[in-house]
Amino acid sequence: MSDLTLQTPVPETPANTSAARVPSDSLPGLKGMWVAVCLEYLEFTMFFSVYFVARWFHPQAFQEGAARLWTWGGVAVTLVMLTSGYALTQAIAAFRQGNAQRAKQWQGAALAIGLLYPVIKMLEWRWNQAHAIDASSGIFVVVYYYLTINHFLHACWGLGGMVWCLARAKVGTYSSTDVRGLEALATYWHATDLVWLMIFALFYALV
Repeated sequence: MSDLTLQTPVPETPANTSAARVPSDSLPGLKGMWVAVCLEYLEFTMFFSVYFVARWFHPQAFQEGAARLWTWGGVAVTLVMLTSGYALTQAIAAFRQGNAQRAKQWQGAALAIGLLYPVIKMLEWRWNQAHAIDASSGIFVVVYYYLTINHFLHACWGLGGMVWCLARAKVGTYSSTDVRGLEALATYWHATDLVWLMIFALFYALV
């Protein structure tokens, strides 16, 4: 009678437990922020609807209005928004690589660049006042302020988020396996970028 050898099966363990916890197809950041972004886009969809309705009824005012604006101010805001957004993506990449110090430097750069946005907008509004561009200047200027001031408020919320995330990074909140808070901020900032690009095209570039 032959001997039977009993072998106890050895359970397989995943090579990368962190990858098992985070699905590769999951959305970056926090689900609540994606809801906020959808609401932001819904809000600006209504704002842009006002733009297109006003332009439909006053085409000449919109064709002539862009020439009155400070185009370089719009260009400067565009560069600030895109560059600060790039710095945020580099901060996330540095955290994932385990380089927290470099990540915080990128966060600081994103905040410093982003703070140029309100400075440029204030200069632009002063330029407008000096050239008699105010609410009494017609429908184009009214819609221009309507959209740009609302975007300004959203950008200020984003800047507040940058301050908050930088403070959390300094106390060690983020790591190579958890940068969800910073990803949520970057998601919001990039969404606000896209809104600005639409504003820039409609008011400064393609009128």
